[in-house]
Amino acid sequence: MKADIHPNYQEITVTCSCGNSFKTKSAMGKPALHVEVCSECHPFYTGTQKIVDTAGRIDKFRQKYGSKTAA
Repeated sequence: MKADIHPNYQEITVTCSCGNSFKTKSAMGKPALHVEVCSECHPFYTGTQKIVDTAGRIDKFRQKYGSKTAA
C-alpha cells in the first residue's frame, strides 16, 4: 500500500436539531456534524407521523377534488 494516501479517520460528534447527539467515526475532517433528523426523531423510526397543515391545504384539496365522481 502507498503511504499517506488515506484520509484521517477520526471520531466526530453528530448533533441533531431535536437535541440528540452521538459519536461516530468519519473522514470528514471536522470535529462535529449537525443534522436535521436522526433515528430518535424521524417518523419512520418513531412510528409517529406529524401532519402539518399550513393554511388548510388538505381541506382545500379535499374540497376541490374530493367531491367529484367519475362520469
